[in-house]
Amino acid sequence: MGASSPATIRRASLLASLLLLAGCATHSSGPGPSPDPLDPEIAAAYFPPPGDDWEVRSPDEVGMDPALLAEAVEWARKNETPVPVELRQAIEQALAGRPDADIVGPIRERGGPNGLILRNGYIVAEWGDTRRVDMAFEVGESFLSAIAGMTFDRGAIRRLDEPVKATVNDGGFDSPRNARVTWHHLLTQTSEWEGTLWGKPDRAARKPGPDRPLAEPGTFWEQNEVRVNRLALSLLRIWRQPLPDVLEAGIMDPIGASDRWEWHGYRTSFVDLDGRPVQSVTGSGYWGGGLRISARDMARFGLLHLRQGQWQNTRVLSREWLRRATSPSSVKPTYGYLWWLNTNQGIYPSAPATSYFARGLGVNLIWVDPEHDLVAVVRWMDPDAVDGFIRRVLAAIRPAGPETPAEPTSDEGSE
Repeated sequence: MGASSPATIRRASLLASLLLLAGCATHSSGPGPSPDPLDPEIAAAYFPPPGDDWEVRSPDEVGMDPALLAEAVEWARKNETPVPVELRQAIEQALAGRPDADIVGPIRERGGPNGLILRNGYIVAEWGDTRRVDMAFEVGESFLSAIAGMTFDRGAIRRLDEPVKATVNDGGFDSPRNARVTWHHLLTQTSEWEGTLWGKPDRAARKPGPDRPLAEPGTFWEQNEVRVNRLALSLLRIWRQPLPDVLEAGIMDPIGASDRWEWHGYRTSFVDLDGRPVQSVTGSGYWGGGLRISARDMARFGLLHLRQGQWQNTRVLSREWLRRATSPSSVKPTYGYLWWLNTNQGIYPSAPATSYFARGLGVNLIWVDPEHDLVAVVRWMDPDAVDGFIRRVLAAIRPAGPETPAEPTSDEGSE
């Protein structure tokens, strides 16, 4: 054969990084997960093969009422998001009046409402163009969480309560305040990290406003794009490979995802790694950039989590990581490690308290419901209609045992 392709060289380099990080996994004294055995019951469950040949089952075959499920799909179709199709306009509106509002990452217009519902791993409902690659905004943060999980599972993050500075010594954690920031703080969005990254100061993304006084790390929660980007850069420093390549080899290829997704940073977010420029990705599309992905690939990612980090006979993420990622933080009980949690049914009252969500502007949503062996992806839905959608989906699930008629849902408009 001829010379190796750039893609082959990149994969070989990434494999070397994976093996190197795996060599760090010396957790015999406690920090990090112990070896995680495969669950034969999960291995025997249905998983879609790579590509688009995903098996479809009728609602009746998976214990759901066809008419009520169709009502949920119709609800998703008719309750379209008010976010403009031209997403640049939406981002400009969100940034209006805030400091450093210039957009520095790529943006594309959105598609129409689309999504799908999985029960027992099978597609039982699908609407719109679920193969279209669209911006996912803060959903990308949950994918960043998965990369952090891979890093933790391989022992390159020794302890989540350890200061990031112990592992990442690039100047970003040198100040007395930032030196106290731990991985747990970054992952729960309670770090209160202070500084400027990629030309954007953390104060530009502070809530409720840029002049909010900072609290002690670990005591105040806010979804701050600059601090999420600081987490992404910290993981890049450890892997020394572009995070899209890490995600592809460690998560997306094992779960059979398409090759159509993309993950962007800013035109300002390049670093020098071993003499080559590498772009650090962004957690969302707050100033542009971020993850672009299809609903079908989002559903695979949700199914991986529903199956406790196992894909057929491959352990992708440890159970220990998923336990931590979906455990309530003390400061924000409805938030874990870059996942939204339905603790005490505090996010969506109609969903079980055990549900959790990757959620971004739009609404873009991955809903994981272990109690009902269910994953749903909805894109470009009015956020006020999401709970009504969840209620309708769950109303379609027939109770175990003797069948009893399900109560019809009302015909009210967007909630």
